[in-house]
Amino acid sequence: MPSYSVNDTYTPDNLIAGSYPQTSKPVTLAASAGVLPRGAVLGQVAATGKYVLSTAAAVDGSQNVDCILAEAVDASSQEVAASAFESGEFNQDAITLGAGHTVDSVRKALRDINIYLRKVK
Repeated sequence: MPSYSVNDTYTPDNLIAGSYPQTSKPVTLAASAGVLPRGAVLGQVAATGKYVLSTAAAVDGSQNVDCILAEAVDASSQEVAASAFESGEFNQDAITLGAGHTVDSVRKALRDINIYLRKVK
């Protein structure tokens, strides 16, 4: 009889908040993007096409929210290829926002690109 063991455990992060169709796209995180968790709201740097955590005060294009990171990454010292959601329904309490952004300040911009934020009970 085969024997089974647990190698790892799954802890849900509650990022996904509904059944709106999720689509993803490949993104490249800039080498300076740092350690980012799944659910980080990203912006694209216009000059390079690379992604970073979107901050409200940025002036390089990344102040405009573009997608939500689908996996945790460490882009502290080198560029990292990753996957990001470009549509879907997400738990507003499970996303990570950069400095100066709030759920209310990004809600409309995300909705305009078919990313919907919901309060999950």
